[in-house]
Amino acid sequence: MSDLVVNLKAPNGREYKQPIGLFINNEFVKSSSGEKITSINPTDETEIVSVYAASAQDVDIAVAAARKAFKASSWRDLPSTDRGNLMIELASLVEKHAETLATIETWDNGKPYTVALNEDVAEVAGTLRYYGGYADKIHGQVINTNPAKFAYTLREPLGVCGQIIPWNYPLAMAAWKLGPALACGNTVVIKAAEQTPLSILYLAQLIKEAGFPPGVVNILNGLGKEAGAAIASHLDIDKIAFTGSTATGRQIMKMASINMKNITLETGGKSPLLVFADADLDQAVKWSHAGIMSNMGQICTATSRVLVEESIYDKFVELFKDQVKAVSKVGDPFSDDTFQGPQVTKTQYDRVMSYIESGKSEGATLATGGEAYKDVNGKGFFITPTVFTNVKDTMKIYREEVFGPFVVISSFKTEEEAIERANDTTYGLGSAVFTENLTKAHRVARAIEAGMVWINSSNDSDYRIPFGGVKQSGIGRELGEAGLAAYTNAKAVHVNMGTRL
Repeated sequence: MSDLVVNLKAPNGREYKQPIGLFINNEFVKSSSGEKITSINPTDETEIVSVYAASAQDVDIAVAAARKAFKASSWRDLPSTDRGNLMIELASLVEKHAETLATIETWDNGKPYTVALNEDVAEVAGTLRYYGGYADKIHGQVINTNPAKFAYTLREPLGVCGQIIPWNYPLAMAAWKLGPALACGNTVVIKAAEQTPLSILYLAQLIKEAGFPPGVVNILNGLGKEAGAAIASHLDIDKIAFTGSTATGRQIMKMASINMKNITLETGGKSPLLVFADADLDQAVKWSHAGIMSNMGQICTATSRVLVEESIYDKFVELFKDQVKAVSKVGDPFSDDTFQGPQVTKTQYDRVMSYIESGKSEGATLATGGEAYKDVNGKGFFITPTVFTNVKDTMKIYREEVFGPFVVISSFKTEEEAIERANDTTYGLGSAVFTENLTKAHRVARAIEAGMVWINSSNDSDYRIPFGGVKQSGIGRELGEAGLAAYTNAKAVHVNMGTRL
């Protein structure tokens, strides 16, 4: 065990023990191949530590452990209230270790420490506690048909669930998936993103400390093309839940079809935000800024297409630029006054920079930003918050997901035009509408083709409310009571009370 845990000291001075193994059967183990992946600090481009990377063989071992745990009486026959209490205890441990978890998240991912601590880790604890409370409230129903039949349904767990999480919210996305899966009585094999492998391994220690039986939660790191593919195509996995790009989601669907797995996908987005002339302009600007620039723009629901009614367009653009200048302080993510840290990797940095060049070459107006930010010791994957105006709907920067601190602002003349252009996309994840006319707000919300609509806000999601998209933004829903449906089967039981042949 000693060679599977290393002592680390983070840039903020916090010292802790970092597991580096695969977490299978409540123990950390080396990968079968001995191969590792290295976590890079995006703030200064230095190596943090290397962790073991799972192969297909390791996935087999983890799945076998999960299947054994699913069948074991220690989990299968555990009273649902006790199962919920385990989750609530885990939530309490997350809160106890919040500062360490937030430190790892910031070091590994680059998001501001204040955000990691006060928003992300807080959401992890809240989500686990929420679903822990649901564990003994998942039940079927009696269905009245006629006096000769007694019929009822059971809500049964699916079995072994494979879960693949992204790098933008490593711990929060893990909680979104672990919460409902465990509440419903499933067991889990979860793979972290290869870019951000550290925080979930620390969480693994807390899962064991909370008292979960061996094999109930198994945590792997590894490359998507190997470990992720092995999970998606595994014949003994009953369900796949994936958050990531639409392109990868398509591949997951293909691989999962081998045994027709139950599937939940939360994929890409190019979410519209509509600002009407009767909106509270100050609030529209502030929410629009938060909706795209938070988390370095690395949010699947980021409202990255801002459509503003023509009569207030110029004023909105100027106020938005002022908001960027006043709020979007780029810098060391461990500094309290930093709003925007680095992009998560060099690959993501290069992707955003390429879209900046595309916007320029296609003739859009670069209103602000659009360059590398080198004032943090000359290192790191930092980009100045970027705003393009005079953008045409045919431009690449208008149609494609950038996933960075990058927004396009365009104008519209009528409500009908705004709705048509908002819906002119292959995506349908989030959207936002700003108007003081509630009749208009509800009318537009109904007309927009998206899984979620915020009225007079943007991206203030809540773990008690369903989250998901339409079109090529995903399949199914996470969070809220709706999130439980993805992790149970409804079994119908028919009892003959007197019909004789």
